[in-house]
Amino acid sequence: MMADGLKDKTVNGMLWALVERFSVQGVVFVLDLIIARIIGPDSYGLIAMLAIFMAVSQVFIDGGFSSALIQYKERTEVDYSTAFWINCILSSVVYAGLYFIAPLIADFYNQPLLADITRVYSLCLIINSLVAVNRTRLTIAVDFKTQSKISFWSALLSGTAGVIMAMRGMGVWTLVWQALAQACLNALLTIYYVRWLPMSGISSESFARLFGFGSKMMVSNIISALYSKLYDMIIGKMFSKGALGLYSRADKFNQFASSNIGGILSRVAFPVLSEIQDDDDRLRNAYSRYMQLSALVVFPLIMGLCGVARPLVKLLLGDDWMGCVPLLQILSLAYVWDVVILVNLNLIYVKGRSDLVLRLEIIKKSIALVILCCTLPFGLTVICAGRAVYSLIALYLNTIYTGRLLGYTFVKQMRELSPMIAMTAVITVLALLSGEFIPDSLLSLTVSLVVCPVVYVAMCRCFKVEAFNELLSIIKNKLHGGAA
Repeated sequence: MMADGLKDKTVNGMLWALVERFSVQGVVFVLDLIIARIIGPDSYGLIAMLAIFMAVSQVFIDGGFSSALIQYKERTEVDYSTAFWINCILSSVVYAGLYFIAPLIADFYNQPLLADITRVYSLCLIINSLVAVNRTRLTIAVDFKTQSKISFWSALLSGTAGVIMAMRGMGVWTLVWQALAQACLNALLTIYYVRWLPMSGISSESFARLFGFGSKMMVSNIISALYSKLYDMIIGKMFSKGALGLYSRADKFNQFASSNIGGILSRVAFPVLSEIQDDDDRLRNAYSRYMQLSALVVFPLIMGLCGVARPLVKLLLGDDWMGCVPLLQILSLAYVWDVVILVNLNLIYVKGRSDLVLRLEIIKKSIALVILCCTLPFGLTVICAGRAVYSLIALYLNTIYTGRLLGYTFVKQMRELSPMIAMTAVITVLALLSGEFIPDSLLSLTVSLVVCPVVYVAMCRCFKVEAFNELLSIIKNKLHGGAA
């Protein structure tokens, strides 16, 4: 059991992180659906073609410094200032590079418009770098309440502007200007709430200390980003922008639950549990609870989405997007394990072994590349199936090191997760049957959204699932505290 102080800090951070992530993503999701219905898959495909360049650039700009600041206990103002100036310098260099290679990117995809889009869209990198350290300071303080305010208002205002632009026929430029507006609003609000400025220049000693941990993390994150966005690049090159739009939309549906919960887990667990990195028993028990609570929520959300994919897409996006349904369903089998994969990686990071994470990323992504090459000739459906196979391999490989470091083995983790796996399988079947036998999309979706949660909660109570009881206890305590 986690100590009360640590548990309270974790719960408060987790709750506000949930508010931030799902209020923001809920707003983005709804407004994005409206925009998607207006501008169609082709526009989203064009933006997705830039995903690999933006993702890798963002990781390179950060250089792992944010994570190094969080992990390092004795950070100083000089460390913060060093990270700030390095971020600014790298973002300017990266933007200049993207500006000049923009025509090459356009030629690669045979999409002339991409040159101008790249030059405007990548301005987000510079804007984001200006407040990266400010947001890191909030994360270290586990202050997700402030982050929730910043993210919510920037998403709402920029998303509303995006809908207006889409209705006025701006097409793909809707997505470009919307992203730029969100970055600007986010930066302005962050500066308003976090009144921090660098107090010094770049310290070589500070740089060496932070870069020692951050460099390995940066390389592993670049490898991970390359892999996650490599599919966008290859599909955009080998197929069509419409096909990439469908794949990207299927991917986003799954990310809504998986990446959000996983991101919350990482953002809260990393700074909080870095404080107890030297106490192996407390660390292992705390992460076990994190994983079970996350799986309790994520597993049914992801696989429930798989079950209701057909009526959901038809109802929300229309017939033009129905091609993403089978892709969404198969990708669910890959994303359902993401939260468990993140728990294991986080555990290794907290122990300060970024070298092991780098080694893991090289091994895993080499395997992933082989799988991608083998599945590519057989079309999008088989490519997505390959991602599902890879996720299981990645999960097993991660647990090798958590097993060595803390005795938290693959078998032990699967044993702890087995109740959630079994219950999730039941509601997935129920959702699929609802979509199969109820032809009306609205009715089918309504039945699934009512029946599946009721059945899931009933099974949790019937089988006395420990994670469910702990979640109820946390909710009751917070409500009682709020009422008092």
